[in-house]
Amino acid sequence: MSTLREVLETHVRHGSVPGAVGLVARGERIDVAAVGSAFTDGGVPMARDSIFRIASITKPLTAAATMTLVEDGRIALADPVGPWLPELASPKVVRTPDGPVDDVVPAVRPITVFDLLTFRAGYGFPSDFSLPAVAPLFSELHQGSPEPEAVAEPDAWMAALARVPMLHQPGEAWLYNTCSDILGVLIARVSGQSLPEFMAERLFDPLGMTDTGFAVPADRLDRFTGYYRAGSEGKLELADAPDGQWSSMPDFPSGGGGLVSTVDDWYAFARMLLDGGAVGSRSLLTPESVRQMTTDHLTPAQRAASGLFTEGQGWGFGGSVDVETLDPWNVPGRYGWVGGTGTTAHIIPATGTVAVMLSQVAMAGPTPPVLMRDFWRHATSV
Repeated sequence: MSTLREVLETHVRHGSVPGAVGLVARGERIDVAAVGSAFTDGGVPMARDSIFRIASITKPLTAAATMTLVEDGRIALADPVGPWLPELASPKVVRTPDGPVDDVVPAVRPITVFDLLTFRAGYGFPSDFSLPAVAPLFSELHQGSPEPEAVAEPDAWMAALARVPMLHQPGEAWLYNTCSDILGVLIARVSGQSLPEFMAERLFDPLGMTDTGFAVPADRLDRFTGYYRAGSEGKLELADAPDGQWSSMPDFPSGGGGLVSTVDDWYAFARMLLDGGAVGSRSLLTPESVRQMTTDHLTPAQRAASGLFTEGQGWGFGGSVDVETLDPWNVPGRYGWVGGTGTTAHIIPATGTVAVMLSQVAMAGPTPPVLMRDFWRHATSV
């Protein structure tokens, strides 16, 4: 069996990524490998504490932050979100998903906190990006590729969202991404703090996630990796440098994909979930909150229609939950997600396994690349 280092080095050697950092832990055994470089020029070796844009593996952290407010009694899962998000108090829904954006009907019921956590609020990406009501998510809300400098501040963003009709009635269908960004605004309005302040206070500081946030401080930019996309003739092109879009706090901190982090920071979060919400002698979340986060809440029909999953996956709060065994991805009960910047992070409660892999190349589509496949085949075999 190949070692973790060998798995990662194979892909660096083939040029698919400049570098990567992987962590696989089971119980007290932890294997970490940092290979390749932070940039394509090879000048800065990748290190265990290298900082990455983690994209959509931000989502489980946003869900956990939401659950701290639920546990505080400040919101409940069944609560309509209208009192805190009045822009969504009387939403409109397109009459048919493929219909024009001005052919709408009223929502049959309010959007709830539970709808947002399960990605069934009616907003987000379907499998068909060509639907008319999807276009404004890109053009008006800048959903999709992470571009923090392009997104308006939360109040303006919510005002723009209110002008976009929902694709489905609340609770009806699973749609990707947008609900996590809405949750970020909800957290800020309910708590009276900015999302970065609240997540630092309630998650990052208690967990010792010292390198996780929505921007990289100047004194840590030397550990921040470049972000690349595949360009012409398959060559990697720099899309964002360390002194670029994540070097200052954005106007809109994205709960869907705005965080930077390290493998050890995400491992600290994963370890808390495996321990039922405990951090040492204190409780960050209750076991019931962790159970809700890591339980599939979709119906079989919703899983089949989602279009953005690999087979055998459902959805918890902020991450997928495997519901059947399919090599090399799916292990029943596995919880976590993948990010569009070449990141993946999951836990397997039944075996006490955590696997986190961070790289710095944009994924070309919803299907995870070969590096992630090989990483997960290794993680589930050790």
